[in-house]
Amino acid sequence: MTWAATAVVDFSELVEQNAKAVVNISASTKAKKGQIQQQQQIPEAFKRFFGDDFGFAPQQRERQSFGSGFIISKDGYVLTNNHVVDHADKVTVKLNDRRELEAEVIGTDERTDVALLKIKADNLPVVHIGNPDVLKVGQPVLAIGSPFGFDYSATAGIVSAKSRALPNESYVPFIQTDVAINPGNSGGPLFNANGEVIGINSQIYSRSGGYMGLAFAIPIDVAMDVVEQLKDKGKVSRGYLGVVIQDIDRDLAEAYGLAKPAGALVAKVMPDTPADKAGIKEGDVITAFNGQAIELSSELPQLIGRAKVGKKYPLSLLRDGKKVELPFEVATLPDDADENPEKASEPDLNSLGIGLRNLTDAEKAQLKLDLGVLVQRLADDGAAADAGLRPNDVIVRLNNESIKDTQEFLKVAKKLPANKAVPIVINRGGRPMILALRLESTDKAEKKGKK
Repeated sequence: MTWAATAVVDFSELVEQNAKAVVNISASTKAKKGQIQQQQQIPEAFKRFFGDDFGFAPQQRERQSFGSGFIISKDGYVLTNNHVVDHADKVTVKLNDRRELEAEVIGTDERTDVALLKIKADNLPVVHIGNPDVLKVGQPVLAIGSPFGFDYSATAGIVSAKSRALPNESYVPFIQTDVAINPGNSGGPLFNANGEVIGINSQIYSRSGGYMGLAFAIPIDVAMDVVEQLKDKGKVSRGYLGVVIQDIDRDLAEAYGLAKPAGALVAKVMPDTPADKAGIKEGDVITAFNGQAIELSSELPQLIGRAKVGKKYPLSLLRDGKKVELPFEVATLPDDADENPEKASEPDLNSLGIGLRNLTDAEKAQLKLDLGVLVQRLADDGAAADAGLRPNDVIVRLNNESIKDTQEFLKVAKKLPANKAVPIVINRGGRPMILALRLESTDKAEKKGKK
């Protein structure tokens, strides 16, 4: 039997058995006098899709949004997305049997985009909860929802990727699919081939506002963790580390003496945070949390976010090429966590292809830095440009040495080894970042310039 013959999946029985547990949700919000509607600060291409097109114009008194949801208990608990019901004055749940019931919002969690509702009804049909951890890329999945108000529409596809990190979504390892998802599907269930819910449809990537083959679902185990906390205390608490981290590419792996580009590189440790108290330092490479290996930096906040607050966990890291084990006590993530220059003469480009000047006292105060030099110019074919530096970056450390002024930079730069990547710590727009700088040997640089 060919692959094409086995790839066709008949979802008809699955839809028949589960459609009754899927609901349509409408949320109405009374506009306050003088209120201005604002979109969430996420990249334009990533669209929440509860249906802005359904909403009334800003000047009207009431705004409505539509989405989907599903029943998880016979006594009326319903799961959906936070952005479907966010700030709603009234939420109505429409059941498969056409009953319309007003819902109570038990609680919401903006960071995972999960909301828990409760309707007054008994003996309701429910979905079966699956295990997204056993899901494999390429397996078939199905969504049921109300795209553009067309109730109980079923669309199918496959799992495209797992543990996908999205901008401003640090705590959710999204399931990526190619299932056709459109406005109104938001909050609806994503089923595996066994008829179990393994995710909540939450976002699409789109340049047009409609489906483009990239849809993202919140893993159901993440959502159910939120449900338990919302039921218990009406809010969600999660752990945090208190660092700025980034991925490691091959050059940074070489610069830090790593066998492969894996782990979470610590670009900055925030003061008075769990990381600071545990002794984590800038330049550390976190390789594992509680025995679970870290391949990508996005995996670390997901693991720590779901760790038990107040409990100590082992944290494995590399520091100056040596393995270090630190005990780390998880603390509760704070609600607010997620932080004209004087003219100078045009500097000469140094051997790295970079023009620098010292920071003024005003700039240091504005950036909250005690040291550093400002990048003013870059040679297109220089080592600094190749490393990813940009004008207005502030260089704070080079090859693990602090840079207080331009003279210090040149002194350290002269000692850099040829053809070997070294770390360079910068501040870009108030955010710390680590790049890998490679100084080419003289003969290679000359050949490069003659091209």
